[in-house]
Amino acid sequence: MRYRVLGGTGIEVSTHCLGTMMFGAVGNPDHDACVRIVHAALDAGVNVVDTADMYSAGESEEITGKALLGRRDDVVLATKVHFPLTEGRNRGGNSRRWILRAVEDSLRRLRTDWIDLYQIHRPDHTTDIEETLGVLGDLVRAGKIRAFGCSTFPAEDVVEAHHVAERRGLQRFRTEQPPYSLLARGVESSVLPTCRRLGMGVLTWGPLASGFLSGAYRQGRPVDLSTGRARLTPHRFDPAVPGNAAKLAAAEQLAGLADELGCSLPQLAVAFPAAHPAVTSVIIGPRTAEQLEHLLAGASLVLDDSALDRIDAIVPPGTDLYRADGAWRPPALDDALSRRRPAADRAAA
Repeated sequence: MRYRVLGGTGIEVSTHCLGTMMFGAVGNPDHDACVRIVHAALDAGVNVVDTADMYSAGESEEITGKALLGRRDDVVLATKVHFPLTEGRNRGGNSRRWILRAVEDSLRRLRTDWIDLYQIHRPDHTTDIEETLGVLGDLVRAGKIRAFGCSTFPAEDVVEAHHVAERRGLQRFRTEQPPYSLLARGVESSVLPTCRRLGMGVLTWGPLASGFLSGAYRQGRPVDLSTGRARLTPHRFDPAVPGNAAKLAAAEQLAGLADELGCSLPQLAVAFPAAHPAVTSVIIGPRTAEQLEHLLAGASLVLDDSALDRIDAIVPPGTDLYRADGAWRPPALDDALSRRRPAADRAAA
């Protein structure tokens, strides 16, 4: 396992990061099996574990806490805050009020005194970024977190946060966690170059594109829309939808390339983001020990320029054939009034 420095923090992390989104009721409800997955990853050299308070409503953090008992000092532990776990006002977002409450809950569930990387899970334009950066800096000084970052922020929000931090003398985001895969390359246009210019560490998520790059969905095969993620959002998986057909067609070509390279499609998918110069670590989120073993078996895969050129020909740089589940969507796209002048003021003359 190779290790890279996480931005300017001085913290070394493995190029593969163990993601725990599938731990708990949403994925694998067997706590003991999940603990064994964590131990197997650590034994293989993975030293960074990423979770979030909202994964299975806190259950993932609880499992992670169990797994790290006796091994905490050897692990770079990352978690996230933003999404509400229960209904009610002021129980989510990026306010000082909520973050101070949420970090204590995460520390308790994780059975630890500190979090190495505390990440803001999504933007919150109802809260001044100065408010968010201020409380995160206070948590660093209090020793509850070591560093902090953001997740799935557009490039303009990353730049604004850095500008505010510099102008107000606040600590800044040290990392970003964007969705990035063979089918979701939009972050190559601005997010990844921005992170590189600002010296930020990058941990990417979603390398298997919700199963489109796992081999679970293949061109010409029927898709069971009654189970798993397909049951929750069938329009994202139905082959009759043109956008989904394009994903399946690209995945088929990528599977052919993987065969030529002597690896599996999932191994190719995980190796791809790790080849980008801005990327520090690629988050893999296995649900079973077998999935973890298979992905780790491809850790030494090197994609040469010829292979990367072939990938570019299938999915051009900066192209999003796939929009990751949970990826942030600008509110202006959903609020028609933010895009339309009053009718009386629309004419040019």
